[in-house]
Amino acid sequence: MFLKAREEGMRRLRRLVPSGVPRRERQSHLQRVRRMTFLSLTAGLFFAWAGPLAGFGESGGQVRPVLLFVGMPGLAVFSVLYLRMIRAAMAGTSAWGEMFGSAAVVVLLLLTQGGEPWSWGLLAPAWATGVALLLSRSATVLACLAAAGTGLLLVPPGDDPTPVLTVPFVPPSGDSGPAVVAFLLVTVMMPWANRFQFWFWQVMRSAEEGREAQARLAVTEERLRFSRDLHDLVGHSLSAIAVKSEVAAKLSAVDAGRAAAEMDEVRGLARQALKEIRAAVRGYRTVDLAAELRSMTAVLEAAGIRCTLRTPREPVPEEAGALLAWVVREGTTNVLRHSSATRCRIAITLHDGTAAVEMTNNGADAVDGRGGTGLVGLSERVAAAGGVLTAGPASAEEFTLRAAVPLEGVR
Repeated sequence: MFLKAREEGMRRLRRLVPSGVPRRERQSHLQRVRRMTFLSLTAGLFFAWAGPLAGFGESGGQVRPVLLFVGMPGLAVFSVLYLRMIRAAMAGTSAWGEMFGSAAVVVLLLLTQGGEPWSWGLLAPAWATGVALLLSRSATVLACLAAAGTGLLLVPPGDDPTPVLTVPFVPPSGDSGPAVVAFLLVTVMMPWANRFQFWFWQVMRSAEEGREAQARLAVTEERLRFSRDLHDLVGHSLSAIAVKSEVAAKLSAVDAGRAAAEMDEVRGLARQALKEIRAAVRGYRTVDLAAELRSMTAVLEAAGIRCTLRTPREPVPEEAGALLAWVVREGTTNVLRHSSATRCRIAITLHDGTAAVEMTNNGADAVDGRGGTGLVGLSERVAAAGGVLTAGPASAEEFTLRAAVPLEGVR
């Protein structure tokens, strides 16, 4: 009684929510990896901003006009160009304008802002980190050398924080060797680390494209197989019918008895052809339970739904398995379209001459007692086989679809 009242209350609350409220679409595994890859490739921006901000902190917070009117706007422009380079790399397009434009911004900022290699000088390796995604390996090596030389040439290690307005190299004062070595290591490691992350993304994208191509190829092969089978069946039968009909037409004027016999054979050939076509179509429409379970599990996992599958050791009879496969397909469709589930359990059982499938998910957002047209049609199909199909909330957070079919009653 309490549970029924609770369910009724939940239904009333759901009616108060407008049906047009947009729901956040669940992203696929590849989309999430793409987003994380894009975020990881922006590591160069962290260094591009961290260095100047650290130098600003060491200067006692004094804001110079050249920093306010050139430094900060230049950093903003460099950030926009850097993000455009990443987007171009992930889209597989070129971005020569962004590459040379960001290089010009870096040189301008290094000439006007001064500082140390570990302040504004970090813009040089940040630039190399971005362009490495668009260049070949040999070109990336040249970009790293150019970034290292530019950073040490325009903002050499020293104690003078004033802007460097001339290009000639100023010898560093004091023991700056370790700082220079560390700067060179960062300039070399950051671009290649980004290239490795980008290579990993390309491998995953190629694997996904390969899976899609394989699926399309499987569909194409199945269509060709069915067309060949249908051609063999219909072509032979129709050829025989055409020949027999032509013979009967010629004999109809001279030998009516033989013409009637030929037409009887034509009728037999037509019936046999119809029988063979129906058998072929019935075999084509047969759904394999094991293949369907593998396919639907892969679809749920790809949608970010953790799927648990339990099957019996004994094989499920073919006719009952085909019917349960339709239940699994319809249940998966409902989970993907009408829920926000994060996990799903599928269990196939054989007990006391009955084959049963049970699908339970934890994200039924809009559960009522009516059910959709898919469940209605599926319920009629299961009932025609002498089985029972039920669908409804198993608890406050779970929804269960269950179908039980007698093994001997399946027709």
